[in-house]
Amino acid sequence: PRWNLADLYKGPDDPAIETDLTWAQERAAAFAEAYKGRLAALSGDDLGKAVQEYEAIGERLGRIMSFAGLKFAENMEDGASARFQQSMQERVTDISTLTLFFTLELNRIDDARLDAQMAESTALSRYAPWLHDLRAFRPYQLSDELEQALHERHVTGAAAWNRLFEETLAGLRFPVDGEDLTLSGALNKLSEPDRDLRKRAAKAVGKGLGDNIKLFSLTYNT
Repeated sequence: PRWNLADLYKGPDDPAIETDLTWAQERAAAFAEAYKGRLAALSGDDLGKAVQEYEAIGERLGRIMSFAGLKFAENMEDGASARFQQSMQERVTDISTLTLFFTLELNRIDDARLDAQMAESTALSRYAPWLHDLRAFRPYQLSDELEQALHERHVTGAAAWNRLFEETLAGLRFPVDGEDLTLSGALNKLSEPDRDLRKRAAKAVGKGLGDNIKLFSLTYNT
C-alpha cells in the first residue's frame, strides 16, 4: 500500500518528528510533576485540565506512531522503515511511561469522589464515556510497579512478536503459474473465475504458510 503521509510528517527525517518527541518528553515530565499522587484531591475543573493535558500528549505520540506504522506498512521488507518504527516505538514507550501513573491513579479514585468531581465540572464530565471505559478494567489492574514493568516490556514483548510475524509474512512469496506472489496477491487469485487457478493458488498459499508453521504457531501462542 501507498499513502500520502504528508499531513503527518514529510518523511522519517522530518525535523518536526524530533520537535514533537522533545515537546512530548518535556510535557510528560511536567505532567507527572504536577499531578502524580494528587488526582483525588483536585477540583473537578483541575482534573478536567489534567485529562485534557494527558489527551494532548497522547495525541502527539499517536501522531508519531501512526506515521511510523504506516511508513513501515508500505514496505515491511524495507530495513530503514523497520528500524525507524522500532526507534519510534522505543522512544514513545519511554515517554508514555512518565504518564502511565495517570490512568492507574484515576482508577483508584473512589466512585463517589469521582462522581462529585464530574458533577462540578463540565470540563471533566465531557470525558465521562472515556472514564467509564477506563474504570471497567479496575478489577484487573495490577500494582503500579507491575503495570510499569509490563508497559516497559511491551517493545521487546508483544510488539516484537507482532513485528516478527508481520515481517515474516511480508517476505513470503507464493509461486502461482510462474509468478512469485505476495500473500495478498496469491489470495486475490482465490477470487478468479477459473476454478483450477483458484485451486493452484490455494495450494500455494497452504504450502507457503505450512512451511512456516512452527514460527507462526509460536507467535500466535506466545
